[in-house]
Amino acid sequence: MDKSFRILDVVALVENLPERKLWRGQVGTIIEDLAPGVHEVEFCDNAGRTYASLALPATRLMLLHHEPVEQRYAAVA
Repeated sequence: MDKSFRILDVVALVENLPERKLWRGQVGTIIEDLAPGVHEVEFCDNAGRTYASLALPATRLMLLHHEPVEQRYAAVA
């Protein structure tokens, strides 16, 4: 299965980042690919206000799925 992230993918943190006041499970959106395996992620509140934006390695992120997984990866195959 392809584990790469795409721009506008919705992701969640898999570990706490207390220095940034971000906690495991917080949800963000990938807004830019900075380098292989490194993405700019924007975290917004329910009103759409950005409260954090930072570069994160893919190892600190988990892709959230809003559709059956087979649909996402069938188009890649």
